[in-house]
Amino acid sequence: MEKLAIACDHGGYDLKNAIKLHFADKVEFIDLGTNSTDSVDYPEYGQAMAKAIIAGDAERGILICGTGIGISIAANRSPQVRAALCTDVTMARLTRAHNDANVLALGARIIGEQVAFDIIKAFLTTKYEGGRHDLRVKQLGKGII
Repeated sequence: MEKLAIACDHGGYDLKNAIKLHFADKVEFIDLGTNSTDSVDYPEYGQAMAKAIIAGDAERGILICGTGIGISIAANRSPQVRAALCTDVTMARLTRAHNDANVLALGARIIGEQVAFDIIKAFLTTKYEGGRHDLRVKQLGKGII
């Protein structure tokens, strides 16, 4: 069973719980919070995901906020994280195959539960293709400055 980190802000709390319930028999979740719908700052949870990936607590993760944008920006500040915001299955499949994305970002106010489940399934089952993509993925981890 794959170990997957999962984190959200208040906007993603309900979807996070639905995901954990739906995939409970397929995934062991490391829940990094938040644990209620009380307002919190999404950068804290993007950073928590980055720390979990860097520490090796999980190889991959799922982030959720209202749109998925802010929390993915926060996580991507770490060169070890390749967080991809996906709104459909094709994006999830291609970001795994071509970018070796290790974190999936979802927007709870943008997509519904079933779409989220389908995206996660594609993210979890698609393998990285390597080959012509290797150099580009390596460049992503270098940072800019």
